[in-house]
Amino acid sequence: MRERSGTPRAVVPRAAAVPGAAAALVLALLLLVIVRLPWVGDLGMHAATVERLRHRLADPGNPLVDADTPSPYYSPWTLLLGCLARLSGLSVFVVLRVGALAGLALLVTGVWRYVRTLSAHRAAPPLALLGLVLLWGTVPLNWSGFLGLNSLALTVSYPSVCALGLAFHLWARLARALRGPAGRGTWPGLGALWAVILLCHQFSGVVASLGALATVLAARAGPAVWARLGAGLVLGLAVLWWWPYYDFFALLGAGGSLEPVHRPLYRDLPGRYWLVLLGVAALVPRWRRDHRDALVLFFALGALVFAAGGLSGHYSWGRALPAALLPAQLAAALEPVRAGRRAVRAGWACALAGALAVGAWAQAGTVGYVVGRGALPEPVAARYRTPWTGYHWITPWVRYGDVVMARTLPARQIPAYGAYTVAPGYPDFFLPDEERRREAVRRYFAAGTPEAVRRDIVREYGVRWVVDRGAGPRGDGLRAVARGPGGQVLYRVR
Repeated sequence: MRERSGTPRAVVPRAAAVPGAAAALVLALLLLVIVRLPWVGDLGMHAATVERLRHRLADPGNPLVDADTPSPYYSPWTLLLGCLARLSGLSVFVVLRVGALAGLALLVTGVWRYVRTLSAHRAAPPLALLGLVLLWGTVPLNWSGFLGLNSLALTVSYPSVCALGLAFHLWARLARALRGPAGRGTWPGLGALWAVILLCHQFSGVVASLGALATVLAARAGPAVWARLGAGLVLGLAVLWWWPYYDFFALLGAGGSLEPVHRPLYRDLPGRYWLVLLGVAALVPRWRRDHRDALVLFFALGALVFAAGGLSGHYSWGRALPAALLPAQLAAALEPVRAGRRAVRAGWACALAGALAVGAWAQAGTVGYVVGRGALPEPVAARYRTPWTGYHWITPWVRYGDVVMARTLPARQIPAYGAYTVAPGYPDFFLPDEERRREAVRRYFAAGTPEAVRRDIVREYGVRWVVDRGAGPRGDGLRAVARGPGGQVLYRVR
């Protein structure tokens, strides 16, 4: 049920002013981060995806290697950004900044709308935003789909932020539809929105699905509502089946290749999430008030999937952890403004303020993405993670569509500038010769590989350039043409 504030009307604006100002500061910081667009992680993958769509909208091929294969990165969101890049002529990194602004707007408005279905208090939405970005732990976790401040700063241009923003809108619209009359297009629209979320970011789509299920179970829906939900679900499945850029249902068989990548999600759980325990405690009184509270059910479903993944070795299921974190963070934010005794609310407010302060200090290094590490006090600078420098220095020579021989870390960035690499920098379920390509890169850079073998590899994959540190692979077939950061050298293949 929607909670009502027990605070007198004259006090409400004053009570909402402090969390509102704090939330505004956090949003201002994120806007400044978008201007800088720090690069760590998957930014190169998303930039490459937009770049391929700019050049070949209908049939872009693999975003990282020169192969005609589908890719789950071709989502409705990246398609929209690709169209923007194609029509406007803006550089891919400018387009990603525009996408970051739109994704952040979707997230903020989605949280605002969803929290309004849970509480009428004016301070509830800003408190919820603060809880979502600050109630984590003292060991920062940077992963797409996880809304910690530092993680959000690095992933704000990723499709996961857009998908989570749409998920909050989905839950808000679903909650309202379950409470009263809904138009004919409401349920099909919800089904289509659910499919779009899954296509944009599959893991956030799982979180969205668990949240929607919790919302329906909490509403104690009758047979007529379940029938409408079923019709919407059928439409959503049709959209997933119809999507032309990749086979969504084929991803159900991709678990084996993803498990090693996601195993770290099950490490150092206390350090990464101990502040969320305040939210777990806040779920207890919610459960006592209503055994079918939406946030309680949401948390239970998310915790169950996460635990099942750890126990069974399906570590990719760990990406469902936000389905447990988000409801707990929201519960902690809402408990101080619920109806009830003032002393109890004051106690929760003090606990929340302390936890938010600790969380803000733990993620203070995020400020470095705006001002640079040199401007930070040493205790804050110790929490700062230096972004990647990128490979813009190769662009005067390397053209769109050229193939570059590079190791894994450069291969995660070079395709952002339009080139291909021999092996992808990330696991690619749809690339049938992925392991053969990785082996070719290993053999090329191995010290004892004969020159004739290297020439065969270059010929097979159409390699025109080589990027490596130091002297690089020896042989008469290479000529150094440029030098970059960290002793890297760009070689032209003769």
